[in-house]
Amino acid sequence: MTLLDFRLIESDFIPMDGLVSHVGNTPLLPLRRVTRDLPAKTRVFAKAEWFNPGGSVKARPALNILHTAIANGDLGNGKRLLDSTSGNMGIAYATFGATLGISVTLAVPANASPERIMLLRALGAEVILTDPIEGSDGAILKARELAEENPGLYWYANQYNNPANWQAHYLSTGPEIAAQTNGQTTHFIAGLGTSGTLMGTGRYLREQLSGIKIIAFQPDASFHGLEGLKHMPSAIKPGIYDDSFADEQLTVKTEAAHEMARRLAREEGLFVGISAGAAAVAALEVASRLEEGVVVTVFPDAGYKYLSDKNLWEGK
Repeated sequence: MTLLDFRLIESDFIPMDGLVSHVGNTPLLPLRRVTRDLPAKTRVFAKAEWFNPGGSVKARPALNILHTAIANGDLGNGKRLLDSTSGNMGIAYATFGATLGISVTLAVPANASPERIMLLRALGAEVILTDPIEGSDGAILKARELAEENPGLYWYANQYNNPANWQAHYLSTGPEIAAQTNGQTTHFIAGLGTSGTLMGTGRYLREQLSGIKIIAFQPDASFHGLEGLKHMPSAIKPGIYDDSFADEQLTVKTEAAHEMARRLAREEGLFVGISAGAAAVAALEVASRLEEGVVVTVFPDAGYKYLSDKNLWEGK
């Protein structure tokens, strides 16, 4: 079953046309110039997730979380969807919430990019800014507090602990990658935020492709500039995350991710976000060790939500 199959289930709440029909089936793009020093038989590909409604990979879990909640009767009857977000998941919630007539309240770290906060408000979401020093964990704690104080008002989506998060990737991202590479993927690499992409896509690919290696990456320190990613040793660990699942764990420096984001824009014409730069750094590290292989990663979003970060784009 794919995410499309979920959309085709008869429902009085989910319209089968419009935005929801365009989630998933994103392009798988080859990286050419930044990989020019790799052996000829080693190729690197990235899923271009900014093609999703809302502009990021988070459209997949957001739609599945909403669909599951509506089907279970958790949403509707005036209840607001509540969750914490560093930006992209919130934008996806707000996008589909506007489509479906569901009100959305989001706890967001105050240091999220201004573009993300403006987008959330433009889409009609209620935005509650939390202490930037506490990062995504502070937003999680605020969402928990609001849910406990107002159980009649909010349905807490709890993306970090909601199995519909990783299941969306098991049902869509994994099958797409397997099909787009004709089952030839040898290494799959994903960053750790909620861990949904890694856990769901990785589970599907491991079941379907013999010998595949599943590799996770995360920031190299607790204080970092990789929006949407978690330094797991120092963060609130997502309930959907299994730290023994990946075959290998990598760390990526913020500066390396920034440099790679600039290279992808200038050498590949791919204007992507910071976490996509980090994904490319990790993918190239793995690919550099191989004589032959097909390495696939995920570029979560485009760079438009980071335009205010002049140090990122004006660097060398």
